[in-house]
Amino acid sequence: MHWSSSSGPASLIRVGLRLLLVGIALIVISGTQRGQAQTLGFDEDRIRRATVFVMQVDVNASVPIITCAASGTLVTRTGLIITNAHAAVSGEGCPGNDLIIAIGSEADAPPIPTYRAQIVQSDDGLDLALVQIDRQIDGRLIDPTSLSLPFVELADSDELQLDETLVVFGYPDIGNSGVQTTRTTLTGFGAEPSGGDRAWIKTSISLEGAMTGGGAYNQVGQLVGVPATAPVLGISPETRCLSLQDTNQDSVINSQDRCVPVGGSTNVLRPSRFARPLFRAASLRLELQFQAVQTPSRTSVSGEPTFSRLFFSPTVNEAGMPASVVRTLPAGTESVYLFFNYTNMTPETVYELRVSNGGVVNATFSLPPVRWSGGINGLWYLGSSGQSWSNGIYDFTLLIDGVVADSARLLIGGGTEAQPTFSDIAFGIENTSGGVVGVGYVLPTGTIASARFVFRGMTPGLRWASIWYYEGTEVLRETLDWSDGESGTKTIRIQDPAGLLPGSYRLELYLDTGQGFRLASTSDFTLAGDPVGDFARIFENTRFTTAANLEDARTAPPLTSFGAGTETIYAFFNWNRIRPGTLWTLRWMVDGEPFYEQTAPWSTAENGENFLMQLSSPGGLPDGTYGIELVINRLVFARANARIGIGQLPIDRLAQASGVQMRGQVLDMETGAGVSGATVIVISELFNVEDFTERWEQEQVFSLTTTDLEGHFILGRLLQPSAPYSVFIIADGYLPVSADGLEVAADTPPLNIPVFLTPG
Repeated sequence: MHWSSSSGPASLIRVGLRLLLVGIALIVISGTQRGQAQTLGFDEDRIRRATVFVMQVDVNASVPIITCAASGTLVTRTGLIITNAHAAVSGEGCPGNDLIIAIGSEADAPPIPTYRAQIVQSDDGLDLALVQIDRQIDGRLIDPTSLSLPFVELADSDELQLDETLVVFGYPDIGNSGVQTTRTTLTGFGAEPSGGDRAWIKTSISLEGAMTGGGAYNQVGQLVGVPATAPVLGISPETRCLSLQDTNQDSVINSQDRCVPVGGSTNVLRPSRFARPLFRAASLRLELQFQAVQTPSRTSVSGEPTFSRLFFSPTVNEAGMPASVVRTLPAGTESVYLFFNYTNMTPETVYELRVSNGGVVNATFSLPPVRWSGGINGLWYLGSSGQSWSNGIYDFTLLIDGVVADSARLLIGGGTEAQPTFSDIAFGIENTSGGVVGVGYVLPTGTIASARFVFRGMTPGLRWASIWYYEGTEVLRETLDWSDGESGTKTIRIQDPAGLLPGSYRLELYLDTGQGFRLASTSDFTLAGDPVGDFARIFENTRFTTAANLEDARTAPPLTSFGAGTETIYAFFNWNRIRPGTLWTLRWMVDGEPFYEQTAPWSTAENGENFLMQLSSPGGLPDGTYGIELVINRLVFARANARIGIGQLPIDRLAQASGVQMRGQVLDMETGAGVSGATVIVISELFNVEDFTERWEQEQVFSLTTTDLEGHFILGRLLQPSAPYSVFIIADGYLPVSADGLEVAADTPPLNIPVFLTPG
């Protein structure tokens, strides 16, 4: 690397450059000898600077009024931020209409409102949102590609292990303090249908409500989870609410002013894998507009939300149904799932689970107040596996919006009793030999639906019962004396010569314990589509095409490949016998990575053609292989793919936070004092200093920053290995300094470089 100055005493410049070069050499040469943790990339300063404060505001008033607030994290250099949906998306509790992003200028200083942003992706149930900086604080538009902000990289949260150390970053209060850093231990994982056994990450500490929306990091500085809790408005005393502004203009800030809700303490994180589809969609949104012309929508809710029919199971099957129903579990239990019915739930509903033993709440197995991530009505579960439960009597209490909804009790370690049992239930169509075949939990419409289960420990004459439900209403009940032996497999069925209606069904099996009937097994299943053997033909003729407009697309021939630069493609499918209200999932992918997924009740006619979706970009869709999947009860019933251009997205190496951090201090050669306001420019590897000084174009700049009051600077983008960069540094009253050929190796630790400027 060779540095030069435009003029001035060559000896002074050589002294400064010699110090700079020696600093680089010492860092690079000793990189593999000084701390692998640092070499691997845990850069606390970069993570701290990537942590922002997100304020939702109402700008209709003469002065913008803060309506909600949370921490957030920059995940791209162009200003894409991940935070909690409940604090960003406008709703009943947060009725704002704009977002302000505050950024910390110093480690211990409160954040300073700097930018405005808009929501580009959100999942209200998962309580995650991605917002994009698009304006200055005064409203002037920003080209995001011109930004060069510090950012972090998403980790594969599925690789986390129990007892792993995590570091959480966020703002502990409503913008009055700097970023807080807290170390914690991963104590467990929480399960629910929306994410399986790793839907939640449990930690060993309680984080303040304002930390929600921030970030938790593994030991190499990658984002593994987002702290999550939601305020219970106006009910829960554990929910903090702070007055921040003189909203009634009486010159005093007190309880009479508007209160900003902040959730209570939380010990749970949403894993980063939930953010990946949102991140992919937001990244494409920078160049791509996605519009579902006929989109899945949630039906309206009538009535108050409720939980009921609480019961326990030691395991969950592949359809998210209980493997069995138990009242006690043996000592050494490591897997417990609480199942319950739910009605009239919405993504804005806040629910909570408190698990207590001897009156003491167990934070590891409980769930603090969080957003609901399921449907409107159905069967849900919360639980955990791979974690030891000590012996005792546990009380499970469910709350909705801060009010107790229902509770149940479970005994662990009470010993095992020889008693009759039924296994989980599989559904299908009976063949000629009496076997039950099919996909198990989604059957085609017909006149008969069969259920098969395993029984053990049964005795002749034992009273038992089966109850069938359709859309929550009982349609068939049978109470019989057992006559099928001690153990084996049994098949029962529901039938209607006129044909069973499409929709949601449930089967409950009961056993007489001598003190009344108890639930022994239960499961839900769906009837939909026309029968093709034992398979349900629900969706068909799934296809892609392109056309000049929507009407022409309806009659255009199907296509599987499109030329590079195609601006719009359409996707269609036909459907058969889907009852309105049936939960289904629409999933869009590019190169195998989901970028749009929504599960919602079916909201159109039972049969039809040309369910239409439109994917477009005025600048042309990026090359890639685009696909859709149509899913019911976790089973894919239709899929289609189409290739655009070369069929693969271009690789954007700037989408990763890997690389080498460069920071330093610009000093006065004569006094040794820091030089404030100096501009440090790193020039792209495609150009050199001469190119830059001749043209001074934005495309030549890899990263740009200015020094603080003491002359310190930190680049917002990480240097990539083996890329030859150039550096240009200029300040008022000093001779500029420049250099070509700055390269770093993959294992280079963060650079900390002193730069001396000569007055002139």
